[in-house]
Amino acid sequence: MTRTARPLARRPVVVGALALALLGAAGLIVARGVPYVTREARWAIGVYQGPSPFALSPAPGIDNPVLSAAQVTDVPARFVADPFMIRQDATWFMFFEVLNAATMQGDIALATSADGRAWHYERVVLDEPFHLSYPYVLAWDDTYYLIPESAQAREVRLYRADEFPRRWQLAQTLLAGDPFCDPSLVHHAGRWWLFTATHPATNATLALYHADHLEGPWQAHPMSPIVRGDPHRARPGGRIIAVGDRLVRFAQDSAPRYGTQVWAYEITTLTPTAYAERRVGELPIVGPGEDGWNARGMHHVDALPLGAQSWIAAVDGNRRGWALRFWQWR
Repeated sequence: MTRTARPLARRPVVVGALALALLGAAGLIVARGVPYVTREARWAIGVYQGPSPFALSPAPGIDNPVLSAAQVTDVPARFVADPFMIRQDATWFMFFEVLNAATMQGDIALATSADGRAWHYERVVLDEPFHLSYPYVLAWDDTYYLIPESAQAREVRLYRADEFPRRWQLAQTLLAGDPFCDPSLVHHAGRWWLFTATHPATNATLALYHADHLEGPWQAHPMSPIVRGDPHRARPGGRIIAVGDRLVRFAQDSAPRYGTQVWAYEITTLTPTAYAERRVGELPIVGPGEDGWNARGMHHVDALPLGAQSWIAAVDGNRRGWALRFWQWR
């Protein structure tokens, strides 16, 4: 059989295209780092409802999650988490963490709603040179305050709304010196109380502080830390709420892994000298679903009453997904 000679005219074109592709890949590596594929947690936000904060389930007629990284329009978002809600007149406002993929730090963003069920993303409203999350929002004496986690700055910082809900200014540093995680405040029996995890490596220690005034000065409770060596209940997992005459805190279950589920604990004793609590029920308040947006776990509940036997809650959940990331050697 006579072998037919292969045309040579296209070889320079192929070689040139390959060279351009290699140059482009090299430029990408120089600019962004070595690409690799990994599986990572993708947190998103949902809405639950129920007759009490101890009996919550996905709200009927809502397709959870109601907010995800896909809805964030002003920064490149990797995920959204830690939602806190507050209502002013007929409008609901939600503050939450957006993990900014460009800076790899958390910013605080805002979404709005007419009914607490369908949410519209607006924009980032608080950005600092350090990581922010867990934007605990509250109203006191006709003023709105925000206490986000700023563990990276080793502070608990109190922000005041200059123009609610979009402009915030630092009003006071409440505590300094430790990596305070998920600070949660409540006013009870004429005093302010602040619960915060202090060992993020283990999520097993819960500290307690108290003060006469919101701005302080704050002092450690004599029984603090009130939880030691227990990652199932130490780290705060949402707003502290009053249910009738009961005071209830939510706790993240961080074992066997971070962000597994959320438990409720009734605070039975809270005085300047004593503290006691007990778990509510034998089942977690929220936990992983069978599949979908919260398949791997949940770690946050912000429950607010709608009526005598009706509660709504902003929650978050995560699933694992594949993502393209870049390793930088510099």
